[in-house]
Amino acid sequence: MTTAARLRPFGTTIFTEMSALATRTGAINLGQGFPDTDGPPEIIAVVETAMRSGGANQYAPLPGVPELCAAIADHQRRRYGLEVDPQDGVQVTVGATEAIAATMLGLVEPGDEVVVLEPFYDSYAATIAMAGATRRLVTLRPPDFVLDLDALATAARGARMLVLNSPHNPTGRVLARADLEVVARICVDNDLIAVTDEVYEHLVFDGEHIPLATLPGMAQRTLTISSAGKSFSFTGWKIGWASGPPPLVGAVRSAKQFLSFAGGTPFQHAVAAALTDAERHVMPLRAALQAGRDRLCDGLRTAGLEVSVPQGGYFVNADIAPLGADDASAWCRALPERAGVVAIPTSAFYGDPDAGRTLVRFAFCKRPEVIEEAVARLVAANGSLH
Repeated sequence: MTTAARLRPFGTTIFTEMSALATRTGAINLGQGFPDTDGPPEIIAVVETAMRSGGANQYAPLPGVPELCAAIADHQRRRYGLEVDPQDGVQVTVGATEAIAATMLGLVEPGDEVVVLEPFYDSYAATIAMAGATRRLVTLRPPDFVLDLDALATAARGARMLVLNSPHNPTGRVLARADLEVVARICVDNDLIAVTDEVYEHLVFDGEHIPLATLPGMAQRTLTISSAGKSFSFTGWKIGWASGPPPLVGAVRSAKQFLSFAGGTPFQHAVAAALTDAERHVMPLRAALQAGRDRLCDGLRTAGLEVSVPQGGYFVNADIAPLGADDASAWCRALPERAGVVAIPTSAFYGDPDAGRTLVRFAFCKRPEVIEEAVARLVAANGSLH
């Protein structure tokens, strides 16, 4: 017996492969996007209290713990002016990844076409395939990863859905209002459902995060996905959510109930507490990440790479072409032995790997001393990185 045909093209994720390589070689892992420090201790304390108070160790309701659903709705109203029904307009999920999967299974029919910007978070492609749909790709090209709005307009014709990720993983691009206004018009003109992956919404260093749902004509056709993992540095808790108009959220709920039904009850209580004062909790994390970004970008330049500075998120992309290298996948597989550092070939996030053939993604969501040591190793190994 073999894996279903629709999943065979995906194989083992690049994250699994490179993390195993980091473990085997003892290399510094700048590949996978998880912080090496925990979030606010007062939020952890809420989990401990919830676990000991009784009731929070059992199944949560399908939509999510009511306090968290209310906190998500309040966050959307307070921060962005979006009115969301806390009962029918919010669905808590096991991380944003489950929200993406439930969205595809609940809203997309076999044969539908889904517009996706590439490079893309790898679960987009897999969950679109699980739903029996196909991708239409719009390519963001280095060094600036600007969205080609004409290409997007062409791709949107006849499609069912647009998946928009801003701040963008893996490029760190934050879409400006002028671009988003055109995207909104394209969605309205083509009657697209918009699914926005906003897990890095609080981690913008340059520019401003503007939810697509806030633009004219978009509130009733946009499903917004986010999570606590990136915003509060609790990736292991796997608490995500989808919010928006009840018909779209209801479709997500219909699929989600057969995936995991519910999860992480005590963590949901803690995330509710975190969201009530989100900016206070996020501000020091954002400042630390921006410092890490700048430290890593400077170091990569010193090591001879050409750097695209991200406007938000966890990652920086660098071009290895100035080193005389032309295959980022092979370069990354050799890097742990050559320099004691693990990174991810950005080509893994493209439908057409040649579009990102010489790009490498490094994570800067690490402690300053870890980034400094990784940079020192890369600089010291400069002569062997070709």
